[in-house]
Amino acid sequence: PHAIRLEGDLTLGGLFPVHARGPAGVPCGPVKKEKGIHRLEAMLYALDRVNGDPRVLPNLTLGARILDTCSRDTYALEQTLSFVRSLLPPAGGEGRCPDGSPPRKPPPERLVGVIGASASSVSIMVA
Repeated sequence: PHAIRLEGDLTLGGLFPVHARGPAGVPCGPVKKEKGIHRLEAMLYALDRVNGDPRVLPNLTLGARILDTCSRDTYALEQTLSFVRSLLPPAGGEGRCPDGSPPRKPPPERLVGVIGASASSVSIMVA
């Protein structure tokens, strides 16, 4: 539920503690302005600068999929698995359209790297 997606030719993943750790039984707590939102904004600003200068990556745009770790290692692991799940085929197979043809699907996301996480416990779990 806590994610930002920007389309691009290449995608950078981002893992930031936008929210603090929640109380027992709740993964996410209050918003973390300095250590969460500021880092998120820094990544978005860098992407804007790179994509706005055609000399940096000619004919390519960088996209992003930024996920909230909620400063919790297990929650960050769940979020990170979404990077991998998008590359796996569906459990029930590809399926078929009513006319018998295979379904059309967009090409897989070209995730080229992941920025974050910021806390050691979260980084260890994500790695």
